[in-house]
Amino acid sequence: MIAKTAIIEAGAQLGEGVVVEDFAFISKDAVIGDRCVIKQGARVLGDTHIGEDSKIYSYAILGDIPQDVSFKSGDFSALRIGKRASIREFATINSGSNKGDGHTRIGDDAFIMAYCHVAHDCRLGNSVILANNATLAGHVEIGDFSVVGGLTPIHQFVKVGEGCMIAGASALSQDVPPFCLAEGNRAYVRGLNLVGLRRRFDREQIDSLLGAYRFLFKQGILKEQASELLNLTDDINVKKMCEFILNTTRGIPLKGRDNG
Repeated sequence: MIAKTAIIEAGAQLGEGVVVEDFAFISKDAVIGDRCVIKQGARVLGDTHIGEDSKIYSYAILGDIPQDVSFKSGDFSALRIGKRASIREFATINSGSNKGDGHTRIGDDAFIMAYCHVAHDCRLGNSVILANNATLAGHVEIGDFSVVGGLTPIHQFVKVGEGCMIAGASALSQDVPPFCLAEGNRAYVRGLNLVGLRRRFDREQIDSLLGAYRFLFKQGILKEQASELLNLTDDINVKKMCEFILNTTRGIPLKGRDNG
């Protein structure tokens, strides 16, 4: 169903069963998947693809150009959003820039709440949640199943691993390893994201991660500990933690510790 007052430019591709409500706008280069809903006043701009069964709420703006002073008209810039996204009112998600591969990418099952901002060249995995007013600067990476609390800004180029929780009203400027909880201004790693872990893993898997966390974060130099543990473990999730720590370039935010 397409409302009479909706504006859909010639060339836009709409799948089966798409609903576009009054005063919404869809650009000529947009691709909207089957059964998507574009609610009143929402804007889908530029080379933006949205996966099937997604819902874009009123006055969200998707695919506008990067907020980057070096961006030039005519530069390639695109946004890709996966299936079953829920993007709430007044959220803004910018397309990519030539400082990356030109794409901002969001995986399946994203839940992006009201007034959030996702800047150019960000990478969000599957089942990521951004609570109200969370703001991601350019080139931020968020792993699968991670949650960013409300009113939390994340500095450009920061990486947040799989299954993390970044608490509300924090300010994150360094990388957070998979399965961890970070909180504060500036945010630092406080422990494991046990609530998230219990939703996904059994007791044995959680115990393995708890043991790894105690080994990594309670003694010694972090990267040395990660290198040692990586050679000792067969647990795939523990390996993810160790490899993330060894590959960080911004450092891990620890209170009163050498972050490697």
